[in-house]
Amino acid sequence: MKQKANIILVVDDERDHADGIAEALEKLCTKAIAVYTGKDALEIVRSRQVDVVVTDLKLGGNIDGLAILEEVRKQNDKTEVILITAYATIETCKEAIKRGAYDYLAKPIDIGQLRTLVAQAAQKVSAATQRRTQKTDKGQFEFEGVWGRNPLIEGIFETLRRVAPTNISVLIEGQSGTGKELLARAIHFNSLRWDKSFKPVNCAGLTETLLESELFGHTKGAFTGAANDRKGLFELTDKGTLFLDEIGDMSMSSQAKLLRVIEDGIVIPVGSNKQTVVDVRIISATNQILTKLIEEKKFRQDLYFRIKGVNISLPALRDRAEDIPELIEYFIKEAAVEVGSKVTGITDAAQTILSSYDWPGNIRQLLNCIRTMVVMCDHNKLDVADIPPEIAQRRQLAPATGTATGLVGLPLDELEKQAITDTLAKTKGNREKAAKILGIGERTLYRKIKEYNL
Repeated sequence: MKQKANIILVVDDERDHADGIAEALEKLCTKAIAVYTGKDALEIVRSRQVDVVVTDLKLGGNIDGLAILEEVRKQNDKTEVILITAYATIETCKEAIKRGAYDYLAKPIDIGQLRTLVAQAAQKVSAATQRRTQKTDKGQFEFEGVWGRNPLIEGIFETLRRVAPTNISVLIEGQSGTGKELLARAIHFNSLRWDKSFKPVNCAGLTETLLESELFGHTKGAFTGAANDRKGLFELTDKGTLFLDEIGDMSMSSQAKLLRVIEDGIVIPVGSNKQTVVDVRIISATNQILTKLIEEKKFRQDLYFRIKGVNISLPALRDRAEDIPELIEYFIKEAAVEVGSKVTGITDAAQTILSSYDWPGNIRQLLNCIRTMVVMCDHNKLDVADIPPEIAQRRQLAPATGTATGLVGLPLDELEKQAITDTLAKTKGNREKAAKILGIGERTLYRKIKEYNL
């Protein structure tokens, strides 16, 4: 049963349009509120718990839809925002999504499409709320897709249970796709800052000028394209947590400015002399070896010691293969809610193949794979036929097996047999561990070993 939203806020300076949309969305929520100015919208998101905001991009006055989106992201990370506009430019779409909009619709509005988007957004909010209230069997630390039974992961979680409630900085190291941002979010939502903003920024995805503008803000005319004053993430994340992803790719000049902010808690926007005091917790992540970059004079040693309050090294997914079945189950639930699918699980054969795959792209690759499978699946359980061809046909096997990777054209029972053979080789014949990796019971594994004469 789909969960209703608590409050849906509709913002449009055309009263009839706002009232009509609110009326059309009433069945999806406990209360639908229509307001006609950006000012009234900001008052509501600052004072009430709103699940979904549907706002026109162009509003009368100085406050537009993007300003409302920015305030929503500042007040509550759970609230989802859907923007509506008659000016559907690619640039505006990219900007809205970049700033955290759930989705974007162009006028004239298809009410059915809007209802679907709002229902999906409400489900996402509900799922996030439920996850935050869940407790693990090892204490009060809550996880969002990053749990595991692997000893390395359990050791990491034990450290984070101690670190999360403090203000100490955290450095997370690991290959791309291992879940560094998921872990950073888990730290934030278990800290004393959980009700404040969590803002991520990819230091490798922006030029030096744009990164500094993103972090520290800028004044109008500070550089080409700076048409208005803009607050940076440090100000927007005041009292919250800032996640600096791929910090090893930051230029030496930007590192020096970042160090000054961390040490003094003072932000100076690009092109300004005005100082603003901020209180922000820093969580950093990198897929590089920072000590090596320090030796190569590409990373500041003083900054390294500032961000490395506690150092966490995330293992590759192939090194914690026994966690794959649980992650698959979690991602299926997440994807089903996101796309409105009826998929509830996965067959043993499909899970066996996925669990024995090497996952060079780590958790991110597994997540994208499951999302694709859920979208394409037209039955209640994911099966072998739903596995993307690049995984089903070119499955990477453990180096120890020495088995060729070409599996194109093999019958399904041969695929399963090969997956079991590879996993047993990977675990050196440990059937208990192999069963955990494959996501099946030991009795089932024994039966299949006998069936395939392994």
